[in-house]
Amino acid sequence: MLLAEIAARHGPVLIHQSGGCCDGSSPMVYPRSEFRLGGADVLLGTIDTTPVYIGAGQFAAWKHTQLILDVVEGRGGMFSLDNGTGRRFLVRSRAYDEGEIAMLHRADRLRAMQAAHGRDADGFWLAEARRLDWSVFPTKADESSFDKRDFGIRWFADGELNVSVNCLDRHLMTRGDQQAIVFEGDEPGEGRSLTYRALHREVCRFANVLKANGIAKGDRVALYMPMVPEAAIAMLACARIGAVHSVVFGGFSPESLADRIIDCGATLVVTADEGTRGGKRIPLKDNVDCALERASGVRSVIVMRRTGGPVSMREGRDIWWEKACAAAPDDCAPETMNAEDPLFILYTSGSTGKPKGVLHTTGGYLLWSTLTYDLLFGPEHGRDVSDDLFWCTADIGWITGHSYVVYGPLSNGARTVMFDGVPNYPDPGRLWETSARLGVTIFYTAPTAIRALMREGDRWVTPHDLSSIRLLGTVGEPINPEAWDWYHERIGRGECPIVDTWWQTETGGALIAPVPGATATKPGSATFPLPGVSPELVDGEGHALAGAAEGNLVLTRSWPGQMRTVFGDHERFFQTYFSTFPGTYFTGDGARRDADGYFWITGRVDDVINVSGHRMGTAEVESALDMHELVSEAAVVGMPHDVKGQGIYAFVMLNAGEEGSEALRGELRTLVRKEIGPIATPDVIQFVPGLPKTRSGKIMRRILRKLAEGQADQIGDISTLADPTVVQQLREGMNEPAGR
Repeated sequence: MLLAEIAARHGPVLIHQSGGCCDGSSPMVYPRSEFRLGGADVLLGTIDTTPVYIGAGQFAAWKHTQLILDVVEGRGGMFSLDNGTGRRFLVRSRAYDEGEIAMLHRADRLRAMQAAHGRDADGFWLAEARRLDWSVFPTKADESSFDKRDFGIRWFADGELNVSVNCLDRHLMTRGDQQAIVFEGDEPGEGRSLTYRALHREVCRFANVLKANGIAKGDRVALYMPMVPEAAIAMLACARIGAVHSVVFGGFSPESLADRIIDCGATLVVTADEGTRGGKRIPLKDNVDCALERASGVRSVIVMRRTGGPVSMREGRDIWWEKACAAAPDDCAPETMNAEDPLFILYTSGSTGKPKGVLHTTGGYLLWSTLTYDLLFGPEHGRDVSDDLFWCTADIGWITGHSYVVYGPLSNGARTVMFDGVPNYPDPGRLWETSARLGVTIFYTAPTAIRALMREGDRWVTPHDLSSIRLLGTVGEPINPEAWDWYHERIGRGECPIVDTWWQTETGGALIAPVPGATATKPGSATFPLPGVSPELVDGEGHALAGAAEGNLVLTRSWPGQMRTVFGDHERFFQTYFSTFPGTYFTGDGARRDADGYFWITGRVDDVINVSGHRMGTAEVESALDMHELVSEAAVVGMPHDVKGQGIYAFVMLNAGEEGSEALRGELRTLVRKEIGPIATPDVIQFVPGLPKTRSGKIMRRILRKLAEGQADQIGDISTLADPTVVQQLREGMNEPAGR
């Protein structure tokens, strides 16, 4: 709540000045023309349209009223302002509650960061770099260029540090006995936790195991693991000795695993005997054996016992994790790394074309994941990071798991949950039962999961006490307003902020997102860019669009977490991201900016349909369809149309127990016309039992486009689907005349 709103609600706010002529107990009343503090302008709010500022030598109070503030010098749970002389003041209202104080603090902090970046970008980034512990502190920040003549992304290039030191060693004195990782297995209550001290010991042991098996700085190590603490241990062990890890999602096929091992040139693979997921066992070691028939460059395979199931072990190549670690020393000196040395390679999901090996580096990536975690999910003002239990439901096979399960939380000294299960096992209340049992305070998940659980109904939510949750987040795709509202009301009790984050594998961390307590949200909007992020909307010719507009989302300046290259193919990196709109990074996404400056992600540009010359994002049509009470989820693609160029094909999944009908098709078409306009009316609505999704929950729209275009025989590889049988069901449904 803004100061003006607090004053309007609670009455006058008193000024006390400690020291000087005042004893700190009597209010000093300043006429609005006489109050001065200095420093940067901070707009606190308005009363009767009159702005209320503090700083820059002026505080404009509301008309016909003397402004009375409570100003106390020194410590306390209050809102800090710099008067420009090095003397700090803390401003509070006697009527503030803790939540209001926290909101004012975050708002002030965000404005200060934005102002600092605007004044001196390099100075801002070097100041932010002090969040990390460096062996050699950098003297340079951004040396990047998007121009083909001197193209390259470079940050903090003369700095040196080690990622594992920042995630572990620096916390041992103050947080050694604090939980670092809280593990929740596939079965409810199957759990354990590791303190920072225990995690440090296990990372050092495994780092020594890697070294004993010939792994050194710069070597690549493939991880094909369940979502267990040992996966994070392996990542951090690689970082400790300067090896480059490449995590492959444990649900990928042996063929996909082999492709990634071969492309990155890994010489060692870390895996488990089996994985467990939704009560089923996944033959991880068998899959590795199959993959290595083609990926012949691997010399060693380290196998962790997850289930104790029988597996074959090849003598001279395969090593048991537990036996190797038991014989390894507890200490391992960290390798000093240049900020631009590679940290990891992570392959895109493969939903379009050949997977790209996205390469992230040590200094810039770690700073960005550290900064964005703190800004978006950090502790409330006056509280410690250990007061929170952060649960990001992502697997470490994806970038979200890298940045917001492992590196971001641990670098900040947080407590992070690792979940080796699925949202609907053993029943659709799993996430809420676990959150209540563990006392989760921050919950971060994908809109796909939210929509799926919303479909199951409130009866799976209401038995569980979710009062510990103070903050919610979404990631991975735009969230439709209906799902946002359900999430806010049912999970957040109508009071928890929702941090709707937009970012990509390539960006390393969130770029556009609301800072809780500082940014007013709109359901379905990612809101505004974070400090230092410079998004722009451009038309098809690359011309910048001003004001309220819709276009291609580009970034005009680099940021520390930006990927550095496509591994082994730097030309592909430039062509994919920098050639379409020269001088900018092209995200591949479309976006809309409203009159208030809020950004709304409309989906991938190839998910934009051009109907009779009118461009519309598929997400917009999908949101309209999702508004119907019988609809669980919808996916929309373009289809060839003789007159309009492209028509609209909607694949609609209904709530459990509901059946499609011509009458319902009519209702849905009417709803879309009402919400968007006649131009957006779907030409075809096909009711489907499911949608083709990867194991991470991403809809493979390539498959839907091929089906809608009548090219079912050209769908291609479907091995990465969570349920490949869905494709045949979709094919059969298209033969029903009621679909058109």
